[in-house]
Amino acid sequence: MPIELADLCRPAHTAVLTMEIQRGVVGDLSAFPQLADAAARVGVIPATARLVSTARSLGVKVIHCTAEFRPDRAGTAVNCQLVAAALRNPDHMLSGTPSAEIVPELAPEPTDLICPRLSGVSPFNGTSLDTWLRNLGVTTVIATGVSVNLGVLGLAIEAVNLGYQVVVPRDAVAGLPAAYADAVLDNTFPLITTLTTVDALLAAWSASSA
Repeated sequence: MPIELADLCRPAHTAVLTMEIQRGVVGDLSAFPQLADAAARVGVIPATARLVSTARSLGVKVIHCTAEFRPDRAGTAVNCQLVAAALRNPDHMLSGTPSAEIVPELAPEPTDLICPRLSGVSPFNGTSLDTWLRNLGVTTVIATGVSVNLGVLGLAIEAVNLGYQVVVPRDAVAGLPAAYADAVLDNTFPLITTLTTVDALLAAWSASSA
């Protein structure tokens, strides 16, 4: 029996995860302009900004899952084409530089957590994310960001493997090519996540707090 969205995403046990919504990925310093364009067409940044704003007001924890690199590349395995492409520019996504920053529209509040990773393509790999979520009493994660066909999918699969419920608002995620991202959302995500929209989530939160 499907769980009602309001019950699945009750603020006390839910966290919003933003996946690589960074200036150097989908923002003004993007090294992946096609991905940034895809995110802009979907409206990922404004949709996620609306979601995290309401989440914060309700006490829902917001965790920004970021990718970054050390200048000496220590801790980073260059073992796939995506990472190799990201490292072609030696100054791109360096820890503490503008390209690694979260986009201004999602500027972290003091209550937010930032969970950086130096290697791999999904946010649970080599980070404290799972420990943080468990310590916060989280059982449901809402996944936003990029990309549907890699990072967000990896996030969803790993979260399910770790025992979390995963909710994905379609208007807060994007991938390339757009048709492929839609196919993944239509054919893979329904098997492991609850697909919804930002408006539906906000309505569910409004109903649960009424």
